[in-house]
Amino acid sequence: MKHLFKPKRFKEVIVVLALLLGVKLVWVVIELILLPVAGVERTQSELPKALYYRVKLTPKEASGPVSATPVVSKPQGAIKDIQLLAVYHASDITVVTVVYQNKSKVLSGGDEINGFILEGGGNDFATFIRDDQSYRVPLIKTKVSGGGTGTVSPSVVSPSSNTQAQGDIVDTGDHKIVDRSLIDHYTKNMDDIYKNIGIEEIKKGNALDGFKVTFIRRGSMFEKLGLQRGDVLKSINGEELNSYNAAMNMYKNMPDTDNLTLIIQRGDQEMELEYEIN
Repeated sequence: MKHLFKPKRFKEVIVVLALLLGVKLVWVVIELILLPVAGVERTQSELPKALYYRVKLTPKEASGPVSATPVVSKPQGAIKDIQLLAVYHASDITVVTVVYQNKSKVLSGGDEINGFILEGGGNDFATFIRDDQSYRVPLIKTKVSGGGTGTVSPSVVSPSSNTQAQGDIVDTGDHKIVDRSLIDHYTKNMDDIYKNIGIEEIKKGNALDGFKVTFIRRGSMFEKLGLQRGDVLKSINGEELNSYNAAMNMYKNMPDTDNLTLIIQRGDQEMELEYEIN
């Protein structure tokens, strides 16, 4: 039989394979012993770096935490900003006329102005409260030009000193037509009323029974309304003027009134005066 491989050649192949197998075994041993140390060091060196985010800070943030901006409360006005023109005080009612920021205003108990609440008063002063503290405002008195007496503040220059009342009063015979601008002017400038008419209370016993006209300036709106010195104002639009509350309510509502019926006592005669406001 003929051999496919020569025995010598076969032996050489076996030897080569054995050498290769030995080399392979040696390499495996080297990997197991040496390469893990190097591999760990490499792994450690190649660990992912921590992620950092760059945040842009404003100068205030960079210097530290930002504190809340304090809220500065608006300073409240002083009691000296309120001046007392007139006061009526009884056991059940206090009504005053004051000037604040060059404007006249009528107040009754509980009304507020400049942060102060009217609490009460006396013959020549008014008391206000704010934050549980009481303040007294004295009445400023002076003579009113034109022959009568009244209460005005000589230290206050009101808008009426520089602004004349506009409009006119037209007599139609049975009633008078009053320009509304006159009403608007006098309801906003009460000290102008004192300069043109004087009024005092009339009482029956302890009860108020109207208001008496003590003087009227010639050519004034009040003379054109048909009023005369000595007239007693009894009622307006059916509401008797038997309290300062009633008079004050009529004064406050005057700008919204279209018609007025005024009942007066002139001597022994009771008269009715009719007015149309437009």
